[in-house]
Amino acid sequence: MSAPNISLNPQTRTLILGDARTSLFGRMPAFSQQPMPSRPLPARIALIGNHLPRQCGIATFTTDLSDAITAEYGAAVLSVVAVNDTQSSYAYPTRVRFQIAEGDISSYGETAKFLNAGNFDLVCLQHEYGIFGGKAGSHVLKLLQRLTMPVVTTLHTVLSQPDLDQRIVMQQIAALSDRLIVMSEYSSRALQDVFGVSAEKIDLVPHGIPDLPFVQPEVYKDALAIAGKLVLLTFGLLSPNKGFESVIRALPRILAGHSDVIYVIAGATHPHVRAREGDRYRDQLQALAREVGVEREVVFYNRFFSPQEMASLVGSADIYITPYCHVAQAVSGTLAYAMGAGKAIISTPYWHAAELLDGGRGALVPFEDPAAIADAAIELLDNDAKRDAMRKRAYLYAREMVWNRVAQSYMHSFSRAYAHRTRPANRAFPAQAVKKIAASLLLSA
Repeated sequence: MSAPNISLNPQTRTLILGDARTSLFGRMPAFSQQPMPSRPLPARIALIGNHLPRQCGIATFTTDLSDAITAEYGAAVLSVVAVNDTQSSYAYPTRVRFQIAEGDISSYGETAKFLNAGNFDLVCLQHEYGIFGGKAGSHVLKLLQRLTMPVVTTLHTVLSQPDLDQRIVMQQIAALSDRLIVMSEYSSRALQDVFGVSAEKIDLVPHGIPDLPFVQPEVYKDALAIAGKLVLLTFGLLSPNKGFESVIRALPRILAGHSDVIYVIAGATHPHVRAREGDRYRDQLQALAREVGVEREVVFYNRFFSPQEMASLVGSADIYITPYCHVAQAVSGTLAYAMGAGKAIISTPYWHAAELLDGGRGALVPFEDPAAIADAAIELLDNDAKRDAMRKRAYLYAREMVWNRVAQSYMHSFSRAYAHRTRPANRAFPAQAVKKIAASLLLSA
């Protein structure tokens, strides 16, 4: 089914941008400021990662984190080094001061020269294996080896069963970083148990979310031309590991009791998937919807959304669903966003979901189980009181995840690293690891 255009009327825009502490619960108390240590704060910080307008989750995260730090501590504090994918260029904002060519190993050395010459007090690296060149993203090690200032690395993926190259790269990133930031307890435990990282070196900071108001979904539906519908929503870049098929297969049973339900799949195909196979996966989902007789009830929004559009779209959802297929998913920014908007949530029990949705903040269902998704959705749609109670628990829990609090937590971690400017002894490459990496690179040449 083709999707209607999204536009925001003045009332909707006010709800998105207004005071998010005014809610159905009454006025939420102002957040207490996280006590900052007496240690000096770094005056000049460089963030390394993908950045909007590049379209991916890391780009959105780096942009949001940069915005939050700038809002809390001023624009002069922060600069960005953006990672570019192959043969792509982007119209970056002025805070992007330098760019890394993902697949060009010499670019990583040039970036280190730029940062060292720029008198930056600290570097914060956003790490995901797939955004850096070399086997298992090993090119980034050349950059980290050459930096003279403290490094704090945010780990967006921590694997429980890494292959040899992934293990070597992660262990060296840990050794070359003064502190490591993870977004879940599962990731922290995996870092310690699988990679041998000391707990003292790890800071747990939740995935940031915008400070959205708690309102009823109907407020947003008129602007999206879906008034009168019960909206199930999944959003994010499309790729075959997201499990959309399970929700589509669950729809016939859900529609038998709630004929006004629609399932909205919002987001462009992931750029890497699109480069390999175009929109084949989306075509397969549309074919499946036709096969099970729900073509009219599955709505595709095939594009990347602005923050304002996303707030409106998520706000319209009666139930948010993350049907992902793999248990070892350490972070889901879309799940965090949905919690921050106070959504009733159904999810498979991947790491981040099992942690965030504990305590009745969501409903967990087995992987690739359409019947369980249908049961959970029907129960929530049949019981308004239960659905609203789940929404409120999720929303209140997520208040600690809003971006201004996350920015404060990041600065706390930065201050700990900055207080120990001397390059730690464990930053030197172990000889055995050097030999393994060299051998791996020779084999891949």
